Amino acid sequence: MSDHNDNMENKKKLFVGNLPWSMTQDGIQDLFSEFGEITQVSLITDRMTGRSKGFAFVEFADETAASAAVAGRNGYVVEERELVVNVARPREERNDRFPRRDNNRSFGGGRPQNRDRRY
Repeated sequence: MSDHNDNMENKKKLFVGNLPWSMTQDGIQDLFSEFGEITQVSLITDRMTGRSKGFAFVEFADETAASAAVAGRNGYVVEERELVVNVARPREERNDRFPRRDNNRSFGGGRPQNRDRRY
């Protein structure tokens, strides 16, 4: 009998890690397109800088293509970096109790802007 998590896991969505910083979404599409139809590519970038975080998610139209991509690209070397490719785990719910960095409060919200007036 299968585990409850197996039912929630999307076996068509792959995690791709250890990407070169120069890799683009189009580059990822090209790297994986030989395995089958890709429905979505998401290169993860830093919100503040826009720079790649070195990982992405690639979703295929079917599980067979995704399995072939894992077999064909896990350990594959791109720009001297060995890719890590596996089935993506479902995103865990976050229980953030504190505001995120992009929330105005973390940038000094109600504080006076002139910090020289401490004396």
